Amino acid sequence: MPWGMKNRLSQLIRPNGHCMFMPIDHGYFQGPTSKLERPGETIQPIIDYADALFCTRGVLRSCINPVNSKPIILRVSGGTSMVGKDLANEGLTTTMEEVIRLNAAAVGISVFIGSDYEHQTLLNLSKLVNEGEKYGIPVMAVTAVGRELEKRDARYLALCCRIAAELGARVVKTYWCEDFEKVTNGCPVPVVMAGGPKTNSDLEVLEFVHDGMQKGAIGVNLGRNIWQNEYPVAMIKSLYAIIHENATVEQAHEIFNGEKDKKSKE
Repeated sequence: MPWGMKNRLSQLIRPNGHCMFMPIDHGYFQGPTSKLERPGETIQPIIDYADALFCTRGVLRSCINPVNSKPIILRVSGGTSMVGKDLANEGLTTTMEEVIRLNAAAVGISVFIGSDYEHQTLLNLSKLVNEGEKYGIPVMAVTAVGRELEKRDARYLALCCRIAAELGARVVKTYWCEDFEKVTNGCPVPVVMAGGPKTNSDLEVLEFVHDGMQKGAIGVNLGRNIWQNEYPVAMIKSLYAIIHENATVEQAHEIFNGEKDKKSKE
């Protein structure tokens, strides 16, 4: 592996092989998402526990302090919105020159396998990998499903992850599912878990993250399940314990409740 590529990946993935990425890129297709209206203020109390931020260049420039910043994974695909006809109709939005200018550690792009735009988004990924490899910048492929949440089963996600890896992604972001080991076992590059919509309970988040880590994920790329939580500091601390300290679900839940009680007494 080239020195630059290895150096950038080492900024994102800890020596223990695990990582905790925090996405705040939701506005690129959702607009001012709840609790993310002011991204800089949202992440201020929780950023210390993240290993990297996943965001767009606009939010990076306007909301993130460039001094002592966390490593940045730059979202470089887009061109659609929630009010448009098809979220899958994405293109590349940011040049590799801009990525280098912003000193990003990696770039992220969505692929929509099984959609009408499968071919287009997979070629977007391939083009980005070609450019990234030229400059030593890793690409994270996001196996997006648009509005078709029912597609999140192991067979479909395993297919998506393997194709993304085959096309050269250095890391793949995908959804947790039942039989998650079938997804990670078939993917030759590291897999991180997405959060998806906000879950029904705090414990449910801890359970699926712990299960995914036990079944081969190296970490998470979780946003809404952290910063939309009523107690975001409690949630990120408990997830940190699972990912970087090998905590059990029970231990992590104790951390969550302890932080929650502390906050409630303030």
